[in-house]
Amino acid sequence: MSWITLALLSAAILALSNLLDKTIVHRYVATPLTLPLMVGIAHTLLGLVILAAIGVPESATLSANLFALASGALIGLGGLIWIVVMYRQEISRVIPVTQTSPIFAAILAVVFLNESMSAWQWAAVVATVSGAIAISIKIGESYRDIFIQRSFFILILAAIIAATANIIGKVALNDLPILYTHGLRSIGLGTLFLVVGIRRAPLANLSTLIRTRSPALLVFGVNEFIVANGALLLLLWALSEGPASRVLALAGTRAMFVVLFSTSLALIWKGALGEDTTRRAIVIKVGAVIAIVLGIAGVS
Repeated sequence: MSWITLALLSAAILALSNLLDKTIVHRYVATPLTLPLMVGIAHTLLGLVILAAIGVPESATLSANLFALASGALIGLGGLIWIVVMYRQEISRVIPVTQTSPIFAAILAVVFLNESMSAWQWAAVVATVSGAIAISIKIGESYRDIFIQRSFFILILAAIIAATANIIGKVALNDLPILYTHGLRSIGLGTLFLVVGIRRAPLANLSTLIRTRSPALLVFGVNEFIVANGALLLLLWALSEGPASRVLALAGTRAMFVVLFSTSLALIWKGALGEDTTRRAIVIKVGAVIAIVLGIAGVS
């Protein structure tokens, strides 16, 4: 299977995973840190099980291990930001902004790795950022009130963190097997989520979900142990086979899949996931996502 197919499959499956996360946040949990707490428990246990099952490979060095753990922790930090924002906002406006991360990966390569970018690539950067701004704009009914949501800036920070995490993850994969790297990244991600999520309110909320046998637990289990992990493994596989910038660019198409899936779902079931399905909102979302995806492709 080619790295192009792997990256696109990862993007589509991660979009589905994001929708399942939003379902839990929108319908079942009472605090923005409940889902990170659940993810932290699941990923820490998963990582430990993977490492116990496969052992430490001979190629594993201290620096490679630290890179893998750091990559996971940074993925967790970026993920924590968008989960907290998603608790109060539409997923179709949150994920596209975070998927500008390949743009920042390219800029980081220019600044720190002495790589160069053409005028066309810089124009693509402008297109991508413009799309991200467009999807973050709120317009009043009379068109007189137009403003960028404050969450835009913190989501851009999440995108920069994700770009750094994926570059570090690519470095770790130079010396480590895919599954072992995934195990270490799961531990790094899970540990960060646990540090943030172990609070009285999220613990009480999780206890209630368990005591009442909430459907959220089934949705979460399927998502975390099958859907999300499958998508992350596919992305690592793609990174191990192809150039990081192009793999991450294709992974950025997750924004397109999220808007497609969430809008279709909301049109079929009115009010699903709290999505705005007015014609104006859909046009803005679709136009912005097209700009983001084309911009990422241009940079790559």
